[in-house]
Amino acid sequence: MTRHSEEEGGDDFISVLRDRSHIDETLRLATEEKAGDYAAALERLRKIYHTSIRPMEQAYKYNELRQHEISDGEITSKPMVLFLGPWSVGKSSMINYLLGMNDSPYQLYTGAEPTTSEFTVIMHGEKIRSVEGIVMAADSSRSFSPLEKFGQTFLEKLIGIEMPHKLLERVTFVDTPGIIENRKQQERGYPFNDVCQWFIDRADLIFVVFDPTKLDVGLELEMLFRQLKGRESQIRIILNKADNLATQDLMRVYGALFWSLAPLINVTEPPRVYVSSFWPYDYAPDTSRELFKREEISLLEDLNQVIENRMENKIAFIRQHGIRVRIHGLLVDRYVQTFKEKMSYFSDPELVFKEIVDDPDKFYIFKSILAKTNVSKFDLPNRDAYRDFFGVNPITNFKPLTAQCSYMGGCLLEKIERAITNELPALLSSINSGKQPGLSSCEATGCGEKPKNRYRKN
Repeated sequence: MTRHSEEEGGDDFISVLRDRSHIDETLRLATEEKAGDYAAALERLRKIYHTSIRPMEQAYKYNELRQHEISDGEITSKPMVLFLGPWSVGKSSMINYLLGMNDSPYQLYTGAEPTTSEFTVIMHGEKIRSVEGIVMAADSSRSFSPLEKFGQTFLEKLIGIEMPHKLLERVTFVDTPGIIENRKQQERGYPFNDVCQWFIDRADLIFVVFDPTKLDVGLELEMLFRQLKGRESQIRIILNKADNLATQDLMRVYGALFWSLAPLINVTEPPRVYVSSFWPYDYAPDTSRELFKREEISLLEDLNQVIENRMENKIAFIRQHGIRVRIHGLLVDRYVQTFKEKMSYFSDPELVFKEIVDDPDKFYIFKSILAKTNVSKFDLPNRDAYRDFFGVNPITNFKPLTAQCSYMGGCLLEKIERAITNELPALLSSINSGKQPGLSSCEATGCGEKPKNRYRKN
């Protein structure tokens, strides 16, 4: 049994390291994965994206509308678990505990004062080493190259740690600087909220950690929860260091936490809250250790679920992306058709298109998409976004969808529809049934029949 002692008020304070065997057991780290099947499914997914979705994405400049380009690194990346919250609430200690890094040379530094000033990415590697942010951004095989857009000052605050670890073979952890309510954005030297948003958009699981002894909800935390809007299903609230309080006080703090967060999380079903103490040392005496242990195991099961479903989540993400790209292509096509219909020999092209883009409802652009293609109105982009989009990309730069066909490559619309309705669902079925993903029936036979339109979100 290992012990840790330190001077505190003249007396020796002794903490016993708690047993970690339940972590490996709950996360099934001893179980060998079927690496071949997973790699084959990833390759199939990558091929579907590049052959069926990306061509329309490039033809209609979708990335300039959404500014979210999907790289091979993002497709093949492991699930990302993001840790957010105020300073000194135990985010870094929690990562150290989950990975067993306590007292190792590469443990994340922890303390009572604000300690983590960098975005730290903990990932798998063949040996223990640190990786500079500029190297991570320059490596196209990783999923972090888009972070270059936040500038060199931010890249200096980005660091990676690689290490051989069973858990990191399946997931990547991201530790973030703690929120300090009296700190202004410009004091950080980079757009902190924009960087947080980039990680939030790509995270599979988001742990928002609180300390029960300091539940300050200020402007910066309110901004963070506004950024989390739409990602409620990925959020888990963690009330850490729970053994610092007596049971009755803990119940009061639990209620106060919900009271503070209720205006910030505008959903019918509140996020799951885990109450425990996530660090290597044993729980304080005379506290609800059985409850804390069960809560910790529940959190580990939640994490394991994300790991188990990582392939299904990637397929669903690419399919959702494909639906958005398809809707964008249909809308641009409708703008192009309307522009050509309204143009005459004596018309001024700029005035004609300005009238269309300023009032698309007058020309039934969005309504015609809903009527003809069975698209959900909740999936339609903002109308104002297209005014900005066409301000940068002249309408004359785009061809109608009917002209986006070739003898060898087929039609862009048919390919993306086939991916959404047939190929991606078939890949998902093969994953769920444990079959080796191979050629879809469409790819094998050529699919002479035009696929039906079924594009609602799951």
